[in-house]
Amino acid sequence: MSAAATVAHDHDIRPPAGHGKLRVLLVEDNPADIELVSRELRRGGFDLTMDVVETEEEFTARVRSNSYQVVLADYNLPQWRGLEALNVLRNEKLDIPLILVSGALGDVSAVECIKQGAMDYVLKDRLARLPVAVLSALQEKRLRDERQRAIDDLAKKVEELARSNRELEQFAYVASHDLQEPLRMVAAYTQLLAERYQGKLDEQADKYIHYAVDGAKRMQTLVQDLLAFSRAGRQQGEVKETDCNVMVELAIANLQVAIRESGAQITYDHLPVVLANSSQIPQVFQNLIGNAIKFRGPKTPQIQITAERQENEWVFSVADNGIGIAPEYCQDIFVIFKRLHTRTEYPGNGIGLAICRKIIEQNGGRIWVTSQEGGGSTFKFTLPAAPGFRQG
Repeated sequence: MSAAATVAHDHDIRPPAGHGKLRVLLVEDNPADIELVSRELRRGGFDLTMDVVETEEEFTARVRSNSYQVVLADYNLPQWRGLEALNVLRNEKLDIPLILVSGALGDVSAVECIKQGAMDYVLKDRLARLPVAVLSALQEKRLRDERQRAIDDLAKKVEELARSNRELEQFAYVASHDLQEPLRMVAAYTQLLAERYQGKLDEQADKYIHYAVDGAKRMQTLVQDLLAFSRAGRQQGEVKETDCNVMVELAIANLQVAIRESGAQITYDHLPVVLANSSQIPQVFQNLIGNAIKFRGPKTPQIQITAERQENEWVFSVADNGIGIAPEYCQDIFVIFKRLHTRTEYPGNGIGLAICRKIIEQNGGRIWVTSQEGGGSTFKFTLPAAPGFRQG
């Protein structure tokens, strides 16, 4: 029989429901075995088209020019080992199930073949099992394809979401940046109006002028905060080994006035080295320490910063003795512009913790808070550990 012979399907055989047509590439040099394989597959209910090859060159040419559902390969041939067909399939980037068909195959060899990528093996004296093995291989291939499609769809949706977030971030940056100049003009002229005409008009007019000035100032602050939030996602800098002791020192230096006025006492252990963007991390400590000072109770602010190693990350804690947070609001406070207090009670627009969450998540961590109203708060966040670092 020619190495490139084609065995036509038998029209007298009608496949059971669900089998259908099957296109097979058989690696075999024995005409009798070729006929046995063909007969068992047709007997198993397949509408069969089968091409036969003997050499690696023929095999490569066939898989390049045709589409096959399964490859059946003799384990040992004079010219080459059928298992080497797996290498050809990999090189051609083809995902076709391969089943070994052999006269004898020891347990060790069988296991090694499966490890290398063969889907199954069938002994030639037990060819009645071949249709079942083929059905199983086809089903596994179908499940693998469905899984890959699901992975590809998910990756596509993740990319679309990331692109949408980038576009939204770009819009927020451009909008907040471009709004600053017209708002500055509005604020400047409403303040000028207040200075020139305060007390010269009736009481109602003075009230309206005050509303206009206050509204313009608040809008300016909101736009500046929105710009700060969008910039938190645009800061450039590589992820590298970052000493968190230095990060805390920078944050404390930026808060010297608030610390001095409040008498806040800040303590921190010998903090670890993490993998992070060192241009961003000081902002996290600054915002958390600043909040602990702002939302203080009647006692002198006590702020303690610690870190604990957990597997491949460090869990940081920033604990205070402030007014605390009701448990039902412990998630809401990380939402941009979310406030739990009026502006007369505490200044600000609710941007600081949203920036913290954005920075921490960009650096591969997460952030949360545990608190009881009136009992202080402990903010916790994680950052990847630097390789080889152990806390001293």
